[in-house]
Amino acid sequence: MVKTYQSNATAYKTQARSGSKISTMTWPRLFATLLLLPLMARAGDLAPRVNYGREVRPILSENCFYCHGQDANKRKAKLQLNTQEGQRAHDAVVPGQPDKSELIKRIFSTDKEEQMPPPDSHRALTTAQKDLLKRWIAEGAEFSGHWAFEALLRPVPPKIIRPKFKIQNPIDAFVLAKLEQEKLPPSPEASRETLFRRVTLDLTGLPPTPKEVDAFLTDRKPGAYERVVDRLLASERYGERMALPWLDAARYADSNGFQQDGDTFQWIWRDWIVRALNANMPFDQFTIEQLAGDLLPNATEEQKIATAFNRNHMLNGEGGAIPDEQRHVILFDRVDTTATTWLGLTVACAQCHDHKYDPIKQRDYYSLMAAFNNLPENGVTPIIPYKVRVAEPLLDVASPEQKAKLADLTVQLKELKETQRDFTNQLATLQREWEIKVVADEKFPDAAIREFALLPRNDKPGPREARLKEYFTEKVLPSIPDNPIAAIGNLERELNNFKNDDYPRVMVMAETKPRDTFILDRGNYEARKEKVEFATPAFLPPMPTNAPRNRLGLARWLVSPDQPLTARVIVNRQWQMFFGLGLVKTSEDFGVQSETPMHRELLDWLAAELMTPSVVVGKDSAAHWNMKHLHRLIVTSATYRQASRVTPELHERDPENRLYARGARFRLPAMLIRDQALAASGLLVNKLGGKPVYPYQPKGIWDSLAITKERDFTYPQSTGDDLYRRSLYTFWRRTVAPANLFDASTRNVCKVRLGATSTPLHALTLLNDPTYVEAARVLAEQAMREARLTTDDRLDFAFRKVLARHPDPAEAKLLRASFDKQLAKFRTDLAAAESFLSTGASPRDAKLDLSEHAAYAAVCLGILNLDETLTKP
Repeated sequence: MVKTYQSNATAYKTQARSGSKISTMTWPRLFATLLLLPLMARAGDLAPRVNYGREVRPILSENCFYCHGQDANKRKAKLQLNTQEGQRAHDAVVPGQPDKSELIKRIFSTDKEEQMPPPDSHRALTTAQKDLLKRWIAEGAEFSGHWAFEALLRPVPPKIIRPKFKIQNPIDAFVLAKLEQEKLPPSPEASRETLFRRVTLDLTGLPPTPKEVDAFLTDRKPGAYERVVDRLLASERYGERMALPWLDAARYADSNGFQQDGDTFQWIWRDWIVRALNANMPFDQFTIEQLAGDLLPNATEEQKIATAFNRNHMLNGEGGAIPDEQRHVILFDRVDTTATTWLGLTVACAQCHDHKYDPIKQRDYYSLMAAFNNLPENGVTPIIPYKVRVAEPLLDVASPEQKAKLADLTVQLKELKETQRDFTNQLATLQREWEIKVVADEKFPDAAIREFALLPRNDKPGPREARLKEYFTEKVLPSIPDNPIAAIGNLERELNNFKNDDYPRVMVMAETKPRDTFILDRGNYEARKEKVEFATPAFLPPMPTNAPRNRLGLARWLVSPDQPLTARVIVNRQWQMFFGLGLVKTSEDFGVQSETPMHRELLDWLAAELMTPSVVVGKDSAAHWNMKHLHRLIVTSATYRQASRVTPELHERDPENRLYARGARFRLPAMLIRDQALAASGLLVNKLGGKPVYPYQPKGIWDSLAITKERDFTYPQSTGDDLYRRSLYTFWRRTVAPANLFDASTRNVCKVRLGATSTPLHALTLLNDPTYVEAARVLAEQAMREARLTTDDRLDFAFRKVLARHPDPAEAKLLRASFDKQLAKFRTDLAAAESFLSTGASPRDAKLDLSEHAAYAAVCLGILNLDETLTKP
């Protein structure tokens, strides 16, 4: 049963209790109580009780828990303030009696020896905070557990008597109730063009085409917008868009990192992610297959590929790396990544000691690590092959043709090496015959070598023999017909290149080497303490007694109905993707130092709805853990559809838009900005999946890695269609990330919170990077090919291709003025026009007037750099 609670009540209750009868009051007493309710309500409004979770715990967590919290080894004065029992001990908190509470005495003390927090802690409470703590104790010092660790109960959506916009689904009821409480009106719905561009970018990561915009604008039948949403959710582009934040969480990259930074074949997992998202794989299955697909009964190749999630870590292949140390570094990374991704907890500090704020003990950390400790890995990569450096366990996912080619090359190499033995035995004779010819040939071109050959032959190796053998091996031997040594070298290079480029082996998980797991003193892999068995964190609901004690049991526990964190954490990150910030701003941390959600009831309703849908919208609404259902609910809500215009009042009251009185407006991720430019210009190649590609990058971008001659780090820029693939498919080198994808994660560690910045370097990139200059040129060509159009029509055409709307009269005037100015400039400087239009590998239409083309391209580049273009509409 999915539990519920009334959204305006403090006590939780199940649906089964909704019909309970009043039996503890007499009717006269009840009548008197009802008469007093309005007065009681008004009194409560004037002096609301202090909320421990929202107001008190954040103060204690920030200022007290470091010394008086979870970590018993660091706890001062044996005082623990993060539990109710600890607060009541030593008269620290005496309910109802602040003057007798040691906590109040200490925080108000001016004696530096008694004052808390102590002056040297560099923490200090404000007067308001001190008064709040005093009032909390006076009111009875109510204690409650941390909200995120409490059982997930489905709230009942509030009833809005006179809604100020049409309530499309329960999301709007929760948001409107909060807006009414804050006395803020919602914003009107965005224009149809703006809304269409917004939802298309959000669900596919690409802008709509003018044809798609026209079809939507002319569709006046009920449900037109909902039909657009269903079409976008069914698009293959949906999975590519939704994969981006998941790759950041999984720290996905196409190389290992560190000095050697060997390449990998982890793109095979990246393609699995896109396929799974497009297929709307239920999120519980999505979780189980990535964490433990190999442990499922009769696991398929696809399920094994899914486990590459936890092989996306950095991998150190340096010569001085200590295998067991590196293996533990990888284990720590897996624990931290899994906890951040599914539990929204920062557990890394428990690697060395009990968590100072959250109820995570060091035993919890290593008990969780035991689930990942049976992988047959040694912590480092092999030295060869020189380019691809992957470590066991591996999954061979080559095609039948690739496997046949590998087998054929291997057989050829074996046969040549057998031939080599006979040939090697003849080398001394062949070299002797060559020396005789050199002595006899007075016109031999290398006089110095002939002089060595004329010297008396020595039975013992000397300078003469060494020099002649060197020359014979380097200059003569390769030219001898049917020389297997040269052939072997060529075939080994061919085989090595094939293995590096065309024979995919993805690193996956496996459970074949049982190991004991120990608590490590301060995280030192050499300092073993107590042995532990696998277990989930003790402060959360336990695993079923019959669950397997391995990764499969862990994965199933993470998505079990009783586990309170996963659903909350996941829906929060989905909300973050659409609104810029999560309902909990600290999307990576749901612990006691996290932000208490302003919209707690909405968060819990969404989490319950993800697990067990109750609202019927679109297809497959009844499916559990249905991500497309969740996304459809969000983008069809009236909350999402609001205009994003910010009034002075809204900016002052709610600068971050946490109340959702307007639509979200924030800078698009760099990958979407690049893809948008390619799509608007018509350059984008919409091919699904495949090996990474190498689009434009600054010259010599990888040169800093070439510190040895072991391998060539020249950037292998792609050609043809591969130049114009989506940013999702760009080769991601950990040591040198793509320079034009600013704001992107480095992919070295798990990252789940969105980051957005705007610096002059970004502006310089968007104005000068070949991607954008070429896109502007090609967009200009499209506009100019519409011969029937006037200059203003062509500018309108380009503007609409990018922004999905026509410019208003003022904007049209500015576009024309900019074009006229650029045209005058380029007519007097044809060399500049030619240089500007030569950017990019795609051929320019030479039939177009050079000056006009450059002027249109300059305006198009300006359009691609507009704030509206770079921002979520």
